[in-house]
Amino acid sequence: MTQEILPKVVCMDAKFEDIKVNPSKKLNLTEQQFHSKSSRAFSVAEAVVKILEEMGVQYAFGVSGGAIAPVWAALHQSSIKVLHFRHEAGAAFAATEAYFASDRPVVVFTTTGPGITNALTGLLAARWEGAKVIFVSASTSAPQQGRWACQETSTYTMPSTGIFTSGSIFHYATTLESSDRLPEVSRRLSLGLGQPGGFVTHISIPTNIQTSSLKTSLPQVTLSQSLATATEETIAECVRLLSEGAFAIWVGFGARGAAKEICQLAERTGAAVMCSPRGKGIFPEDHPQFVGVTGFGGHESVLRYMHEQRPLRVLVLGTRLGELTSFWNPEMIPKRGFLHVDIDSKVLGTAYPSVKTFAIESDIGVFVKALLKYFPDRPSTSKVPSRPISRRDVIHLRADGEVRPDVLMNMIQRLIVEENNAVVMTEVGNSLVWAIHLLQFAKPCRFRVSTGFGSMGHFVTGVVGAALARNGKAVAIVGDGAMLMNSEVNTAVKYQIPAVWIVLNDGRYNMCEQGMTYLGFNNVDTTIPQADFLKIAQGMGADGIRVQSEYDIQAALEKAMTFPGPFVVDVVIEPNSPAPIASRLDSLIWQGATNY
Repeated sequence: MTQEILPKVVCMDAKFEDIKVNPSKKLNLTEQQFHSKSSRAFSVAEAVVKILEEMGVQYAFGVSGGAIAPVWAALHQSSIKVLHFRHEAGAAFAATEAYFASDRPVVVFTTTGPGITNALTGLLAARWEGAKVIFVSASTSAPQQGRWACQETSTYTMPSTGIFTSGSIFHYATTLESSDRLPEVSRRLSLGLGQPGGFVTHISIPTNIQTSSLKTSLPQVTLSQSLATATEETIAECVRLLSEGAFAIWVGFGARGAAKEICQLAERTGAAVMCSPRGKGIFPEDHPQFVGVTGFGGHESVLRYMHEQRPLRVLVLGTRLGELTSFWNPEMIPKRGFLHVDIDSKVLGTAYPSVKTFAIESDIGVFVKALLKYFPDRPSTSKVPSRPISRRDVIHLRADGEVRPDVLMNMIQRLIVEENNAVVMTEVGNSLVWAIHLLQFAKPCRFRVSTGFGSMGHFVTGVVGAALARNGKAVAIVGDGAMLMNSEVNTAVKYQIPAVWIVLNDGRYNMCEQGMTYLGFNNVDTTIPQADFLKIAQGMGADGIRVQSEYDIQAALEKAMTFPGPFVVDVVIEPNSPAPIASRLDSLIWQGATNY
């Protein structure tokens, strides 16, 4: 059904001291250092950084330490921009979002011991999200292992399987025990970065190896990606199945590179289109054929469409159909099954294993372009499905009381989504569900959420990486719990990155409180002593504003979007407005999490 993915690797046996440089080419910092140091051999640390440059790395985020000092110093002498973060997990989250903003691999660096373990949550998020992140850490030199070295990192003190070996955390992981292994490490990096989809790797380098001299020739690697494509026979069969009757298209984040083609397919066929929470904006949410967002924070209009106009088949493009996308709801099953397209064969058909699924392993853009050849280039006359109920009703502001979440989202829609080009991202919690439910996007790559791994702290820190890589505004809508957990406001201040945090400050883990009540568990404590995030931001050198009235929202958001540096909008939120989370809670009840 598919062609094998075959990244092409071109290797040239060339030592650093033998590289010939075109005199007309402007040398980068690493090359300048090399030519000025031609009298001595390159260190392994310098060689690794050179490889990273050739892989297209522009940014390295991390926290320093003595054991990683040689690599850290080499990064500073390269063309790679190095940002020193306040926590390793924050660096990894920021790297994930910098990748999605730039489509270039990003490096995370840490020292030994807790530097590595602190980064793991962010690196797992990168793996779940499908980012390309290269994790470079230090490990304890062999002569010191087993002797209680400071932050010792060896098999005496830390588990090897999973952290230092390939598996469920890292697609590829290794410890670089000598410079002789650099060619193989370089080859594996090039293969991983050249493949479609995510690639999270861990290269651990003992401190004494970092400073050792390079004793081997290195390959010059050219990244080349061959996309997985379906055969003509498979495409023809898809066309036959889709032509048998009305079908719908279910769009996920993995289809973000094929937005134009998906819109053309929908308009030529009259297909209804729905999207996952991560897929918002890939198909315009104001399009007459859009029926709504599925799953967590989604729209009742989707279920109404499936009930009243259930399609014969559903074409699934680039989504795993995981719990927060589908809740595995039987109402989402079409009459004759799914056509599921993804670059990862392991996700095809797994959400609904008992439902007939025609599985196609392919790049989404390549697949849809091939499909379009079989459909006429003219508007469809098919019946347009019912649209979701508008969430843009006029909301009258009130002078008294705390800010209602739907009023805040209405203002964010008008002043940020529609009047700016900033990327908007939402942290897990009530801020996430309000944004999914109420914000509408007409363009792809404007909205970022994590509905898979879903770690708190992802976007309070990820917004820094996104704003840096976009060289412009990025806005994070977050809860007070997440903001207290792991923000990088101080990092944004140091590098004057124009990140914006909009904090829903209600003095509690409100999704937990509302959810526990729904599930029948009472008398649980979810309160947080209410923090003043304006004072906290100012104490770290940022600017901000505290919003305590709905009449103050507009001025606050306008100031945030025009301010040149990092800015915090601390919004005192009315805590009793029920967030639209019933579908998630019903899923938990179905899984057994209830006191009833």
